[in-house]
Amino acid sequence: MPSSPTYLGTVQDVQGATIGIALDKDTVSGLAFIDGHGYRIGQIGSFVRISIGFTDLFGIVSQVGAGAVPETLAKVEPYGYRWLKVQLVGEGQRSGEFKRGISQYPTIGDEAHLVTEKDLRTIYGPGNPDDFVPIGHLASAEAIPSLININALVTRHSAIVGATGTGKSTSVAGLLSSLADAARYPSARILILDIHGEYAKALPDCSVVYRVGANDSAKEHPLHIPFWALSFDELISVGFEGLDGQKAATVSDYILQLKRDSLANRPRDGVTPNTVTVDSPVPFCIHKMWFELHRREHLTVVPKPGGGADEREPAYVLDDNNIPLQIGDAMSVTPPLFRTVKTTGKPEERVQYGSEGIGIRQQLAGQASKLRDPRFSFLFGPGDWLPDLDGKTTKDLDSLLENWIGGNMPITILDLSGIPSSVLNDLIGALLRILYDALFWARKLPEGGRERPLLVVLEEAHAYLGKENSGTAAAAVRRIAKEGRKYGVGLMLVSQRPSEIDSTILSQCGTLFAMRLANEIDRSHITSAASDNLKGLFDMLPALRTGEAIIVGEAVSLPIRTLIDPPAKNRKPDSEDPRVVVRGSLQRDGFDGAGGWNQKRDIPDYAAVVRLWRKQSPNYDHTKASRKDE
Repeated sequence: MPSSPTYLGTVQDVQGATIGIALDKDTVSGLAFIDGHGYRIGQIGSFVRISIGFTDLFGIVSQVGAGAVPETLAKVEPYGYRWLKVQLVGEGQRSGEFKRGISQYPTIGDEAHLVTEKDLRTIYGPGNPDDFVPIGHLASAEAIPSLININALVTRHSAIVGATGTGKSTSVAGLLSSLADAARYPSARILILDIHGEYAKALPDCSVVYRVGANDSAKEHPLHIPFWALSFDELISVGFEGLDGQKAATVSDYILQLKRDSLANRPRDGVTPNTVTVDSPVPFCIHKMWFELHRREHLTVVPKPGGGADEREPAYVLDDNNIPLQIGDAMSVTPPLFRTVKTTGKPEERVQYGSEGIGIRQQLAGQASKLRDPRFSFLFGPGDWLPDLDGKTTKDLDSLLENWIGGNMPITILDLSGIPSSVLNDLIGALLRILYDALFWARKLPEGGRERPLLVVLEEAHAYLGKENSGTAAAAVRRIAKEGRKYGVGLMLVSQRPSEIDSTILSQCGTLFAMRLANEIDRSHITSAASDNLKGLFDMLPALRTGEAIIVGEAVSLPIRTLIDPPAKNRKPDSEDPRVVVRGSLQRDGFDGAGGWNQKRDIPDYAAVVRLWRKQSPNYDHTKASRKDE
């Protein structure tokens, strides 16, 4: 009723879910006090309640003032600057039940009221407390927690976007800490693909870290990705550049034979030599494959002494004692040395090709280089998962999957910062495909995704999910985005440039966390991806505070503007801006010193700089007396 302190005005224009509200001439603009609480009237992003019988419609203010006046009334409306444009988003019953979507629409003259804290508690109060997790508080009401439906968040996918410096990584760490609450969710299962190595510092008590080049310890373990778990296309993309057509078919046949031989030497449950395919995750010795193919491409022969006219032996390069100088070794990636072809001279001195190659010398040279390169040892020398010449391994994929998604900690961090950038895209795609395939086929088991869903967090997603990117990573993410919900595999994309992410992938994210975005292209990309018609709300993105987000989608009852609770100061991701000017002195990373341009310089020690550069690690031993001793 007009005498109610919450009364704003009446509905005067209805266009689908967009309605125009004319403020009553007695409604005081600015600040109003109701039940001891102050409310700002006409704030973009604030809520409006419209009563229709026993149903309350709820909407969000998207525009205020002259621009909100319906076009037909703009010239004649005497109170042209006292209009609100509202986007309807849901409805609630007087019993307290709230639902997304609109079953009926208001009519001209229906009263519009300010939404109070009591109304907000009704809207955001969870039906089943176990389904909701608090991640912060509403920006408009600090006493009201921001609640996220964990079912929709995990299985319906989500995206967290914001410009650099907006507190995005810190907010992600705070959100994941809430999801990894051991008391509420003792079987939580979260996997982070961390391409910059930021999150180990932020989640020390609830995570285990696997990193390339790590020393096996309680805090972090070496990351191994067995090459034989990759599909054939993934393997040749990483290890055989430029292999296609008949050449690829020949290599495929050879790998298939090696996998059959491996199964003959050590049978594996679920597959036989007759059912194995080139894509089956069966161990085989890639060093043996390289050696035999190299030998096939380079082998030359000479007549065998004392043999028949057609008998030949390998034409090795000989030393002064007629002993082969180098017959080669597969596991050490040492090629045999054969003499070059010679078609002149005596018949017994002539050197001929011993077999017909397929023209892959260049690809084999590249493969040999990667087999020797220590940067690729996580892939081609994967510890206990490295096959011997017969294809036997110490451990199988079950132990690897248990490490990644079945350990005692709710969060597993795969630190990919040490992986060469040239293969990062392919390996991310392979990792996601391996995990998805495993959970897809195990969907009826307790370890499967249906019984225990998995949330995969993709940090810096724009780096490998671009519109023009057709690599394995984008293909794997598209598959999970479209099908993962049914099999318990959810995605959380984290990006500072949403406009660079494939719109097909972004549109599959049921929940969007939009932090401060100044770029207009990025904002329009987010607006188009949101399921609600809330352009006016997203116009607020450039003005959001650090750590503040607008959350829309399936995981929230209504679109909300919230301040996400950050982790403790000593547990923030390793992504903070360097301090140019520092007040006072600091103790940094285990040694005394002061940072900033305005502080006294530390004793220079560039030997340590070069040591860590060569080591390809930012970590040094803090317990040593001198950094030079590291």
